[in-house]
Amino acid sequence: MFADVTTQMKRIERGAMEVFTREEMIRKLERSRAEGRPLRIKYGIDPTAPDIHLGHAVPINKLKQFQDLGHQIVFIIGDYTGMVGDPSGLDATRPQLSHEEVRANAQTYLDQAGKIIDLDRAEVVNNGDWFGKMSFMDVIRLAGQMTVARLLERDDFSKRYKAQQPISVHEFLYPLMQGYDSVVVRADVEIGGNDQTFNLLVGRNLQKDAGQEPQVALTLPLLVGLDGRAKMSKSYGNHIGVSEPPAEMYGKTMSIPDALIPAYFDLATDVPSESMAELIANDPMAAKMRLASELVGRYHGEAAARKAAERFDREVRQGAQPDAMPEVPLSLDDLNGGRIWAPRLMRLCGLVQSTSEARRLIAQGGVSLNGETIADAQAEIELLDGMVLKVGKRRYRKIVLRKGGIHQ
Repeated sequence: MFADVTTQMKRIERGAMEVFTREEMIRKLERSRAEGRPLRIKYGIDPTAPDIHLGHAVPINKLKQFQDLGHQIVFIIGDYTGMVGDPSGLDATRPQLSHEEVRANAQTYLDQAGKIIDLDRAEVVNNGDWFGKMSFMDVIRLAGQMTVARLLERDDFSKRYKAQQPISVHEFLYPLMQGYDSVVVRADVEIGGNDQTFNLLVGRNLQKDAGQEPQVALTLPLLVGLDGRAKMSKSYGNHIGVSEPPAEMYGKTMSIPDALIPAYFDLATDVPSESMAELIANDPMAAKMRLASELVGRYHGEAAARKAAERFDREVRQGAQPDAMPEVPLSLDDLNGGRIWAPRLMRLCGLVQSTSEARRLIAQGGVSLNGETIADAQAEIELLDGMVLKVGKRRYRKIVLRKGGIHQ
């Protein structure tokens, strides 16, 4: 039923930062093979936003690897921990969400996670199923299993305390809640980002106190975003969303720095990194094209990946204009003699959020109209029906002139 332990460990350790402890992991796998019993692999998500990106998908990819090895995934939806808010890596209290917001986000998370793992074979549970039944005395007993001194060993808590920044009491409860999840589901292994190490170790301690064998803590690196500097995050604008259109996903992947290619293969795909080493070293462009096809294929299917590759080659590498693009209806009646300020046109076309962003893009030489670069941010454009506005390498809008007002 199960592969030999050496084979399993090679798959499990791929891309991992730490397996704490490796010896315990090997013992659990040996016993699992001998007894024919799958290990219980825990992963919890707090659905604080409706969409996930490739950075969020890193631990889900690791879950898939465990699932492929025959082990049991236990996917915990943090409908209660999500309302508290994980303080890991933060220098301020996270805004609290309502239970309704968390539950609504959870369904979207699952829909997207289901593109990676087989949810029909996973245990999917809400930690509100047990936290919602706890009395206040139960909470006090749980809090009694951790000291304030131990909590202040956490780097983020320690920094905030020394800087005299407020730490709410409910934030101290978060590691205990995540750790208690491990007790309830009797986890053999818990997966988390390297910013989750403290919480994963709390789970080990609470399991010991409950008379259970402590879980192995498997931590993964945070995926660096498209800018090559900061972790992938929507707030940094350096992310690739797993639900983005195939062409957008493909194009964004082609923009990552060459130095990130190995990490993206390791953390975001199942392609053996060693098989790609020579290609990455000798032809980074070809390696990125393979990576982009793998990612689009995973989330949208092989046919979509082929079309995205063909479109990228035609529109970006060869510079051809796309056959179809979003159309923007504008009215000459609302314009100054058929003329419009370039940044305003970009905003009306939905290509920028503000005119200041438009001016910055124009200054960088990234805006063109009918193939001609707009060099002056103060330029007034004389509109003609069918004009094509382009921002960056992949964003196009076709201007359609009509009677009626412009939507501001």
